[in-house]
Amino acid sequence: MATRAYNFFAGPAVLPLSVVKETADAILDFENLGVSVMEVSHRSKEFDRVMGEAQSDLLDLMGLSADEYSAMFLQGGASTQFAMIPMNFLSENQTADYINTGTWAKKAIKEAKLFGKVNIAGTSEDANFTYLPKDLSLTEDAAYVHITSNNTIFGTQWKTFPDTGDVPLVCDMSSDILSRRLDFSKFDLIYAGAQKNLGPSGVTIVVLRKKWLEVAKDNIPTMLKYQTHVDKGSMFNTPPCIATFVSGRVLKWIKAEGGLEPIEERNNRKAKMIYDLIDAYPEFYRGTVRDKNDRSLMNITFNLPSEGLEAKFVAEAKARNMLGLKGHRSVGGIRASVYNACPMEAVEALTKFMEDFYRANKAGS
Repeated sequence: MATRAYNFFAGPAVLPLSVVKETADAILDFENLGVSVMEVSHRSKEFDRVMGEAQSDLLDLMGLSADEYSAMFLQGGASTQFAMIPMNFLSENQTADYINTGTWAKKAIKEAKLFGKVNIAGTSEDANFTYLPKDLSLTEDAAYVHITSNNTIFGTQWKTFPDTGDVPLVCDMSSDILSRRLDFSKFDLIYAGAQKNLGPSGVTIVVLRKKWLEVAKDNIPTMLKYQTHVDKGSMFNTPPCIATFVSGRVLKWIKAEGGLEPIEERNNRKAKMIYDLIDAYPEFYRGTVRDKNDRSLMNITFNLPSEGLEAKFVAEAKARNMLGLKGHRSVGGIRASVYNACPMEAVEALTKFMEDFYRANKAGS
């Protein structure tokens, strides 16, 4: 295999190398069947085992019971979930609470308004989402509360979640799912586009408390109804087979690494290495998150003194085989995405480069 680049892309993003190799083998010959995983029937017992184990491993890592929760591997990305959630659980005469912490939350809010009333329970838009709102105005009888756990663009991440009482809590965990230990039983629905921290693009993971389905609407299209996919175990139609296979292998990789505790510990160390360097040279590396307690462990965002220096930083990093460090097009700057599968040596290489770049360019800043 050619030399692997240090991959800091925000998504699709870095995968464990062992999973990449397993997938390469399965593309050529899946389960010694003489066909590719891209060719095998989704109704075969071999693929049925892939789906079943992925669902079981996901719930196991979250500490959730299959009696209470359903794990689904669907299509359409998190963007489809923005509409699917209110389509199932929000009526015209009901209010849903949404916490607005950035681009993805705003997109979810836009879709929810098509189905019912939306209360913005908290927002940080006044400061361009550089902090997380702490004073929330929650609706007592809301249909649900929606929160985005991690913001890939602005670099914020919730460390604790609001207590919503008896109101269902819904969370978009697209960019930090299974990156740390949480009490996942606090949530009634968790969804995530897998391509940031748990797999490739093409599969969307949904974990749903089954009891909440009792109040779901019924007069909605079959494919957009959660009950359809719960009843059929994500196999109502042809699922995204290869993407599900890869996500399943990532789940097994997490378990082989020892579960969420060592994953979380490693993620903390990686993020600390970069943030410590940013804080050491605040006149040069300027973190974009106002409150350090709100900093993301997954997406580390910062600016340099000028756009010219930022362009130079990205170009020189690429020359050192470090890819994906350019910030999101809507905000610019620099972004290092250090998801679960990002190895420690990648972060070590990045921080060494950041130190070298500072010393070579500080005079001109």
